[in-house]
Amino acid sequence: MHQGRASAPLKLQRAFCQASGHCELPLLHTAGGLVGGDQLSLTVEAKAHSRALITTVAAQKAYGSVGRSRVHPGGRWARQRVEVQLEQGSDLEWLPQELVLYSGALYEQTLEVNLAADAAFLGAEVVRFGRTAAGEGLGPGCWRSALTIQRQHPDGPRWDLVDRLELGDAALTSPHGLGGEPVFGSLVWAAPLALKPAELAGLLALCRSDRNGLPGTMACGPLEQGLIARYRGSSTQAARFWFSRIWARLRAFRALQPPQLPRVWPFQENPWPEAGST
Repeated sequence: MHQGRASAPLKLQRAFCQASGHCELPLLHTAGGLVGGDQLSLTVEAKAHSRALITTVAAQKAYGSVGRSRVHPGGRWARQRVEVQLEQGSDLEWLPQELVLYSGALYEQTLEVNLAADAAFLGAEVVRFGRTAAGEGLGPGCWRSALTIQRQHPDGPRWDLVDRLELGDAALTSPHGLGGEPVFGSLVWAAPLALKPAELAGLLALCRSDRNGLPGTMACGPLEQGLIARYRGSSTQAARFWFSRIWARLRAFRALQPPQLPRVWPFQENPWPEAGST
């Protein structure tokens, strides 16, 4: 069950209850993409002991802005801001479909997560820089991301993660950036409880083993109370598969029902071939 409202161009689709008890809520952006100057704002409040999975009906597109207007020849930024508040014992999975940046796109996203001491948050994103199938890169465009996770404790709030990224210009080709690859992915998990060092090490080892057979460069490391994973490569499918397998690992680690692919996702491939999940 959920309560919500949206104004154009955002729309809340029909919710669905997963076997795990998560309320699967798809968001639809009816405009078909973002242009320079567009702004989207979302506020999510997860009440005590609630479970939710929020996703999107389709991939988000950000169209080129640089050099498209005489008034703003340097382009204008399209921006998305998401604020998340998680109350006691709540569990939120934020899993939108991928973002596709057209050549010359300027896109800035902000995700602010505020958690109760025992709340859990899982967030993942996959970004493609340019329509590579058409031989297009990001060109003069740029992508910025600011993710902050703050957890409330009896002695005051503490930062779980402050993650700021900017990819454009030389960072698209630098070995310390994308290294010429067109796809970047990031997954972060803020666990509901502190993990013992041996537990976290074992979980990370399993998540790293889930990379086997997938193209690209993948890395996974610990947070003080959770983990973070990165993907760099040429395949959005590989990034999605790896993150889906980590998603399943985390559900199993917490003794929850295995994840179900959201009904609105158009992908027919099974990211969990060994487990035979659907």
